[in-house]
Amino acid sequence: MSKSARFSRARLLFSLRSPTKIAPSAPSPGPSSPSSLLVSGRKRFFSTGVARVKDDKEAWWKESMDRLRNIGISAHIDSGKTTLTERILFYTGRIHEIHEVRGRDGVGAKMDSMDLEREKGITIQSAATYCTWKDYQVNIIDTPGHVDFTIEVERALRVLDGAILVLCSVGGVQSQSITVDRQMRRYEVPRVAFINKLDRMGADPWKVLSQLRSKLRHHNAAVQVPIGLEENLEGLVDLVNLKAMYFHGSSGENIEIAEIPENMMPLVTEKRRELIEMVSEVDDKLAEAFLSDEPISSKGLAEAIRRATVARKFVPVFMGSAFKNKGVQPLLDGVLDYLPCPTEVNNYALDQTNNEEKVTLSGTPDGPLVALAFKLEEGRFGQLTYLRIYEGVIRKGDFIINVNTGKKIKVPRLVRMHSNEMEDIQEAHAGQIVAVFGVDCASGDTFTDGTVKYTMTSMNVPEPVMSLAVSPVAKDASGQFSKALNRFQKEDPTFRVGLDAESGQTIISGMGELHLEVYVERIRREYKVEATVGKPRVNFRETVTQRADFDYLHKKQSGGSGQYGRVTGFIEPLPPGSSTKFEFENSIVGQVIPSGFIPAIEKGFREAANSGSLIGHPVEDLRVVLTDGAAHAVDSSELAFKLASIYAFRQCYMTARPVILEPIMTVELKVPTEFQGPVTGDLNKRKGMIIGNDQEGDDSVITAEVPLNNMFGYSTALRSMTQGKGEFTMEYKEHAAVSNDVQAQLVNAHKATKGAE
Repeated sequence: MSKSARFSRARLLFSLRSPTKIAPSAPSPGPSSPSSLLVSGRKRFFSTGVARVKDDKEAWWKESMDRLRNIGISAHIDSGKTTLTERILFYTGRIHEIHEVRGRDGVGAKMDSMDLEREKGITIQSAATYCTWKDYQVNIIDTPGHVDFTIEVERALRVLDGAILVLCSVGGVQSQSITVDRQMRRYEVPRVAFINKLDRMGADPWKVLSQLRSKLRHHNAAVQVPIGLEENLEGLVDLVNLKAMYFHGSSGENIEIAEIPENMMPLVTEKRRELIEMVSEVDDKLAEAFLSDEPISSKGLAEAIRRATVARKFVPVFMGSAFKNKGVQPLLDGVLDYLPCPTEVNNYALDQTNNEEKVTLSGTPDGPLVALAFKLEEGRFGQLTYLRIYEGVIRKGDFIINVNTGKKIKVPRLVRMHSNEMEDIQEAHAGQIVAVFGVDCASGDTFTDGTVKYTMTSMNVPEPVMSLAVSPVAKDASGQFSKALNRFQKEDPTFRVGLDAESGQTIISGMGELHLEVYVERIRREYKVEATVGKPRVNFRETVTQRADFDYLHKKQSGGSGQYGRVTGFIEPLPPGSSTKFEFENSIVGQVIPSGFIPAIEKGFREAANSGSLIGHPVEDLRVVLTDGAAHAVDSSELAFKLASIYAFRQCYMTARPVILEPIMTVELKVPTEFQGPVTGDLNKRKGMIIGNDQEGDDSVITAEVPLNNMFGYSTALRSMTQGKGEFTMEYKEHAAVSNDVQAQLVNAHKATKGAE
C-alpha cells in the first residue's frame, strides 16, 4: 500500500471512530480541558502522519491516553503531602504563588479548602485537581494522613492508576504509612516513594529506605542521591542519567544540570550499581544485560524501572524537600516516566446480565461508557458527584444509566475540579476524573450509557469503632441538625447515624474521636447548629434467674363502670439458647377469664418487660405463664386486665432475683509484637477475657471479649500504648451478666438519676 493510500485510510478510520463532533461555532476548549486533550490527540495523530499508524491499528486516542496519569499522594500524618501538592501545582502553572499548610498568611494551601483544615493544619477531605507537566496531563488526589479519615484514602486509591507514597526522612515508616501501603496493595496500585524533609535535623534517607524494605516489604532502590543533608542540602544526583541537579530561584523553579561532584562519585557508583541489581532481580531484560556485563544505558535502565514499577515488582525511591523546593520537578518526571497510563492498568467490571462474571475493561474511549461514582460532596449547587471514567466518553447533556438503581439520568453539568474550584467542560473520556452536578446517587454506584449492564467492584468500607450521643441545643434547630446528619452520612460511608430507642438519643458513629469531633464542628460551622455531645447510653438488658409467682387483683371503683381484673401465674427464665426473648403462655383451664381479654394480658406483660425495675432497661429471656384469674361480668375490660398484668409483673419481679446483662464485644487487635504486654495488661484492666493470640509477621493478633461499657475512648488509648501502630475492630457478641459490684453501681446510679428527676 502506498504512503498516501495508507494515510487516507487512516483518515477514514478516524472519521468513523471519532466519538464527538465539535461545531465550528463552538468556543474552543481551554488548554487543559478533556475536549482539548481529545482534539490535540487527534491533531497530533494527523501531524505525525503515517509514522504513527502501525498496521492501521493505532487508534486516534492512543497518544492522548499515553500522556495521562492519575495519581494519589498518600502518607502518614504530617509527612508533607499537601506541601508537596502545593509545589506540584506551582511548578505546573496551576497556581502562581505558594502558600503554606497552616495558612499563617491567611490563605493556606490550595488543596486544604475547608476552614477547619487550615486551622488544624491537617487534611480532612481528599481534594482533586489536575495539571499539565511536559505535555502530559496529571490528575492528582491529595488524601488525608490521619487514620480517622481512612475512607478518603480508600476511595481515592480505588480509582487511581498510580500513587506517590510520601515519607518523612526523620520519622521514616510510621503507622499510617503501613496502613496506606496496605490500602495500595489492596487496590493493586503501582507506586513511587518520595522521602521528604531532607532539610530537617536528623534526616536519614538510607534508614528510611531500609525501613521500607523491612517494614513494608518493598523491593526498592534509590533513583537519586542527595547532595548534602539537613541545612547543607544543596541538590540531588540523578542515578539513572548520572547528572547533578541544583534548584535555584525564589521557589526552586530554575534547575541547573551539572556534573556530579568528584567527592560523591564512589557513593553514586555504589548506589547506581545497587539500583541496577535490584531492578535486575525483577526484570529479565535488564538482568540479561547486567549478567553479560554489557554497559547499561540510561534509557535501558529507565525502561526497566518502568516495566518493574508498572508490574508492581519494584518501588523507585525519590528524595527531596518539598518545603525547601528541592526535588519536586524530578519527582514529577518520575511520575511520567515510571507510573502507568490508564490503558496499562487492568480494570474489571462485573457483568450483571451474566451472573456477575468478571469483564476486563479496555480503558479506552472507544468502548461503552463505564464510570464509577467514588465520592460525593454537597456543593453550592446541590450534590457534586466525583466520577472516574473507566471506558467510553461522557458529554454534557448525555443520558446515563445508574446500574445500581436502574434510573436514567441526564448529565446537566460536567466539571473538572481544582480543589474547591470548578471548570465547566463539554466532554471527558476514559481515564479522566471529573465531577457532575444534579445526579442523585450513592457512593460506589456505577454509570453506563445503557448498552451494557456493568458494575465496578465496591471499595472497602471499615466499620465504625466509636459512638457519641449528640443533640441540638435549640429545639427549633432540629431541622437543620437532621439535614446535616443526612448529608454527612451520604458523603462519608464510615459515618453512621442511629437512634437509641431506649434513651431517644441520636447516636453518631465513626472511625475515632477526631473524626466525630470534626463532624460536630462542621454541624456548628456549616449549619449554624450548636450541639451538645455526651457519652451514649450503653444498651444494658435485665433478666430473671429463678421462678417467681404472681397473684394480683386490679380493682378500681369510680362513678359508673369500674375496673376489675385478676391474674395468677408465674414468671421464669427461658432455657439457654432460646430463639425468642419473651414468651407468653396461657395455661388457664376453662373460662375464668374470657378469651377476648387474653391478648390484653399478654400486651400488659410485654409492656412491663420493656422496663425492668433494676435500671429501667428491657427484660429479656423471660417466660410468663398465666394459670388462673378472675373476671367481672360488668367491670372487666381490656384496660383492667392490661393494668393488672403490669402491676403483677412489678409485684413479683424482685423475688425472681433479676440481674443486669451488658453487651460483650469481640475485639480483634493487631499490634506490633513489642507492644503485646501493655495491650494485654490494659485489656485485663478493662475486664476483657483474652481468647486467642496469633503471630502474623511482626504483628500479634489478639482476640478478646470485652464489655462495651469499658471500651469507650479505647481507640485513643490503643494509639498511645502502641505509638499509633495498633489497630482494632469490634463487633457485638452477646449480652452477659455483670458482676455483683458493677450491678450495685448501676442500680445506685439509676436511683440517683431518678431521684434527680
